[in-house]
Amino acid sequence: MSAIRLLVLGAVRQHGRAHGYQVRNDLEYWGAHEWSHAKPGSIYHALKQMAKQELLHAHEVAPSAVGGPPRVEYELTESGEQEYFALLREALTTYDQKMDVMSAAIGFMVDLPREEAVELLRRRVRALDEWRTAVTEYYTPDGGPGQLGHIGEIMHMWVHSADAGKEWTLGLIERVEAGAYVFAGEGDPFVGVLAEGEENPYADGKPGPVDGDPAP
Repeated sequence: MSAIRLLVLGAVRQHGRAHGYQVRNDLEYWGAHEWSHAKPGSIYHALKQMAKQELLHAHEVAPSAVGGPPRVEYELTESGEQEYFALLREALTTYDQKMDVMSAAIGFMVDLPREEAVELLRRRVRALDEWRTAVTEYYTPDGGPGQLGHIGEIMHMWVHSADAGKEWTLGLIERVEAGAYVFAGEGDPFVGVLAEGEENPYADGKPGPVDGDPAP
């Protein structure tokens, strides 16, 4: 799964309608450009591609004040909404997601009902347990020095990752079950987006392209 797809759909959805620079600005505000491939070019490309795939509806609004092409604002279609939640659920459940995909899923998990988020995370724990059992059928982490030669270090790394992933996920489940955060249907959610024209304290200082222009 591509993290950029989940990130862009989620960012547009939080605004309702958003132009490309808003999406880029939000993702930079979240630090996604540091822990994922959410770079400006990837963001603009994803917006255009998902509009072609009818996951986003592209609205042309007022022309640019500097004479460029009209600003384009994007909005999730019904298919886009379905795709977003399918990606989110898969990312929370699958045990071997890349770190950027899992990070994106955690950032948007509050779009789900609390009970569903907990169940998806429990499925992830079960998947981690099953994977660890499969590995340790022929590899024992405490089997002593030299087991499988240095190749054993690879298996040891993955078993350690599974254990750490399970521990962290169980901690998250405990916090969520104890009432942490505001999930879907519980009231006004936390929305970490920047208002139109609000300065991004983490921006790189480079102006974004006018919507409709090629991304840098």
